[in-house]
Amino acid sequence: MKHSATLSLLQELYRERLALFDRHIKGAQVIADYEFNNTYQYVIGREEHHLQWVRKAIEDLSGTYDSSISALALPSGKGKTRETAVLQDDARQQQAFIDKWSARIEGITNARHRTMLTLMLGEMREHQRFFQYAVEGRDDLLGRRMAGASTGDGVMSVRWVE
Repeated sequence: MKHSATLSLLQELYRERLALFDRHIKGAQVIADYEFNNTYQYVIGREEHHLQWVRKAIEDLSGTYDSSISALALPSGKGKTRETAVLQDDARQQQAFIDKWSARIEGITNARHRTMLTLMLGEMREHQRFFQYAVEGRDDLLGRRMAGASTGDGVMSVRWVE
């Protein structure tokens, strides 16, 4: 794959990855369940690294990255029904991204870029499973809580309370 084709591919992937990242941030704001929200925070943290990797690869090819995106919509509704819809939608969108980019990444001839993106897709598969497990109601996504321990009523609506 030529330098210009690799750069173009990375720039397109970056914009789509950034849109998915933005969507997960908005999704996390809807998810009140502590365990599921905590999982979103983990996913978002890893996605920040994915975006850094792709930005660095673009810069290494003397390119620039475009941070303008078309925002992905959140499912509407209220309460648990909306939370489930958001989780289902995130699982679906994550899988669609993986399906779209898996074959395209295989065509990259630069081993460093191909390996980086393959690792990113592998982590995205793990995140997709997290979303699926959350839809199923599993709350042990990032580990198991001690017997009898509780998080109370879920995630607070504001970050700091004085």
